Amino acid sequence: MTKKLAELFNVDEVSVNATTETEEVVNLTTSSVGLAISTMQAVDLTMDKIDEALPAITDLDATDAELDELADLAKAKFNDLIDLGMNVEPRVSGTIFQTAGVLLGHAISAKQAKIDKKLRIIALQIQKAKLDQSLNKKASTEEPDEIEGKATVVDRNSLLKTILADMKKPKV
Repeated sequence: MTKKLAELFNVDEVSVNATTETEEVVNLTTSSVGLAISTMQAVDLTMDKIDEALPAITDLDATDAELDELADLAKAKFNDLIDLGMNVEPRVSGTIFQTAGVLLGHAISAKQAKIDKKLRIIALQIQKAKLDQSLNKKASTEEPDEIEGKATVVDRNSLLKTILADMKKPKV
């Protein structure tokens, strides 16, 4: 610690041997790197377990069908209550219309829950793809793979002649 820092923080200045401090930093760094590597391995194993468990999840489409069924039922009953409210006395129709409004709110909530679930699944898939990409980027330290294909070496003048010849051809 420097003398200015000691004065600034109102702390007694402590003299520390520089080599000892450097050795402590190196030891802390190597131990933290070892800890980070072991932590990454544990996280990687956990992610593999999650990946193995995800395909086992079923009935995601069944919940969508159930939510659609509930929304359709709520809309149908809403229409029935609106018809009933129009055919009864005005003093009673207020409660019927209020109940119909609640049913319509339930239909909207069911559709919204379905959309929210799909958006959460998409967000998780994007996060997983991003994590996989970052792990692959860190893992590959070598040059990127070569692209397979055919190539022809052409000089500028011959390329221009080919382009002009193609432009002069009548288009069918």
